[in-house]
Amino acid sequence: MSKVILDVPDISCEHCERAITRALRGERGVASVRVDIPAKKVYLEYDPAELTLEKVRSVLDDEGYPVRASQPA
Repeated sequence: MSKVILDVPDISCEHCERAITRALRGERGVASVRVDIPAKKVYLEYDPAELTLEKVRSVLDDEGYPVRASQPA
């Protein structure tokens, strides 16, 4: 499993948290998702054999939450 912290500046409320969580949990290979609204960060644990970081970025972009940056957790 890999862990990553995503900087998502458009997170502003619980609706954002639910939308991001629902979208990422729908992807194969996702082990856990935690959204920190005040910090505007998504903490993601995933299996890189099943899911790429590029796919994660694409999923969030499609939901209207582009990722500004990412770093290993």
